[in-house]
Amino acid sequence: LDTSRFVVSLSDDSGEDGAPLEDRIAGGSTPEDGIDGLMLRESIMQLPERERKIIFLRYYRDKTQSEVAGELGVSQVQVSRLENKILCKIREKMDAGE
Repeated sequence: LDTSRFVVSLSDDSGEDGAPLEDRIAGGSTPEDGIDGLMLRESIMQLPERERKIIFLRYYRDKTQSEVAGELGVSQVQVSRLENKILCKIREKMDAGE
């Protein structure tokens, strides 16, 4: 799966809880301008391939954690932990303005 060219839609609400990606990462606040969107795209593209794949499958392919786990050969619990870690990492990068 080549995730290097996917387009990030901040308003994609295909996650399990129906919350847009921008809300999951930004902690519920909607960006008022395009800067946050650019920072989010850049943060996602800087992730290691496996982490980028998890985000891509979860938010852009509408896969459940169990489906992602099957593709990666790990447990659903592991995918849940990884996803939370990845979202925290993205949030920290965005808070730091990197």
